[in-house]
Amino acid sequence: MKILIVSATRAEATLLYTHFKLPDHDFVQTTEFDIVITGVGMTATAFALGQRLSPKYSLVLNMGIAGSFDPAIPLGTVLNITEDEFAELGADDGDRFIGIEALGFGKSRFSTRHHLLSDVLTPLKKVRGITVNRVHGSEAGIAEVVRRLDPITESMEGAAVLYGCEQMGIPCLQVRSISNYVEPRNKENWKIGLAVKNLNDWVVSFLTNA
Repeated sequence: MKILIVSATRAEATLLYTHFKLPDHDFVQTTEFDIVITGVGMTATAFALGQRLSPKYSLVLNMGIAGSFDPAIPLGTVLNITEDEFAELGADDGDRFIGIEALGFGKSRFSTRHHLLSDVLTPLKKVRGITVNRVHGSEAGIAEVVRRLDPITESMEGAAVLYGCEQMGIPCLQVRSISNYVEPRNKENWKIGLAVKNLNDWVVSFLTNA
């Protein structure tokens, strides 16, 4: 099984690079897996996947950090994002948001699809996420998106990866570690180092036990 690991930044995969002694490149090939660093955001992710995604991969693993809307989830927790949605894909109609489905121009929600039974994957809590261009940092914006979509996590790339995999018919998995809560922006509360460590520990374990 050849796996393509997709990460927005090398910083999010830094311990993975160290563990496997990978060269400091944005695209690295090994016998068991390849890794592509896409850059931050949906557009960069879509472009990178357009270059690298192919039927030779039997699984795509999107790894990264994320914000959580649920304060009951401890920072550093690794989650299995089984459903992700483009939160802003649609139109404003006064105070009402009309999603792309209601407009009749496509769909915004995508699910992971795989047949993995890994003991490493089973313990991860399954949650639903959203993908955004602008991460939420105001009380009004947070309240609106929670009311409309009720997500648990937010990232800037996840749904783009799931979209690409659906288009190509390639099984996919999205695993993210919580670095911060979605709240008015307060960097002092973030635990990025912990989230990256826990995420990379999980990915290394998955790759060596899958």
